Amino acid sequence: MKKGYFTFVTEKKNIGETANIINKICVLLTNTIIKKQYSMKALTDEKLTIVGAAGMIGSNMAQTALMMGLTSNICLYDPFAPALEGVAEEMFQSGFEYANITFTSDISEALRGAKYVVSSGGAARKAGMTREDLLKGNAEIAAQFGKDLRANCPDVKHVVVIFNPADITGLITLLYSGLKPSQVSTLAALDSTRLQTALAQHFGIRQNLVKGCRTYGGHGEQMAVFASTATVDGKPLLDLIGTPELTDEQWEDLKVKVIQGGKRIIELRGRSSFQSPSYLSIEMIRAAMGGEAFRWPAGTYVHSGKFDHIMMAMETEITKDGIFYKEVEGTPKENAELADSYVHLSKLRDEVISMGIIPEIHLWHTLNPHMK
Repeated sequence: MKKGYFTFVTEKKNIGETANIINKICVLLTNTIIKKQYSMKALTDEKLTIVGAAGMIGSNMAQTALMMGLTSNICLYDPFAPALEGVAEEMFQSGFEYANITFTSDISEALRGAKYVVSSGGAARKAGMTREDLLKGNAEIAAQFGKDLRANCPDVKHVVVIFNPADITGLITLLYSGLKPSQVSTLAALDSTRLQTALAQHFGIRQNLVKGCRTYGGHGEQMAVFASTATVDGKPLLDLIGTPELTDEQWEDLKVKVIQGGKRIIELRGRSSFQSPSYLSIEMIRAAMGGEAFRWPAGTYVHSGKFDHIMMAMETEITKDGIFYKEVEGTPKENAELADSYVHLSKLRDEVISMGIIPEIHLWHTLNPHMK
């Protein structure tokens, strides 16, 4: 047998010499690990810009992207310069030596040359507020954001919008940016992960044993929570609902818990959630960069005849070529809830039109030729 380090060590009779050799092996292994860390290869070298980076969501997105090794070129933007510099210093001091981290309060500089953008740059929910309560202010922010994208990074590959109400702010961003619908997506996965969490907690099992959790439609009070797609420890969820394991009343209570999941976080922590939306949104941009597939539904522009001129959560796939969706089909009750969610979103869209923030639908093509 060929002798290696460990074979050689066992043949030595001198304990001191053996200890010395073992120490050399440990140093060799440690240096190898350190060298690997320092020579970390990012998924891409293209520029990723985090908008709203001084906030809790934005700063967590920045750290998550750097920990995932998504890009060696990341720019942090926020109009609040002192807090932004503080976030940047935290990132520098975390020792992400493979990455060139820049920061600026100039939106033109931040977006110039960006190939990927994630924005949390709107007002956050406070206690007692719904996502819809944020409509007017964040709609105006979204309109300006879309214009900034058009002016500064027309060659951007993918944009993820996560500030609420995300279905509407994403739609407005898409309209004013001039981008293709496949290039803009919104965060909707949080509702599906909340469904998975609630089911796992109810049945007292690990989350990975709860599969196929899906919510579609709006990311708000009118979302459609699907049971027909889910399984719990291999059993169809529909077969469990209405049994002693999950009574009809318990299922309805659980759905409310999912729909009001964000409200619950505010009650518990005194602020809106930031860790979960940060992580999921960066998972979305990772998929758009050609990385690991995104496992959850995402918000996308839908114009199918059944649902038209709206941004809503569907069954989606995010790749380097963009976001693409397919029609979903559930039980008659689920389909009706999805239709109701679409009606609710349409009313919010029409409200924004009445505010003068976006034009009438028949004029959308004048702002964005891809939205006919």
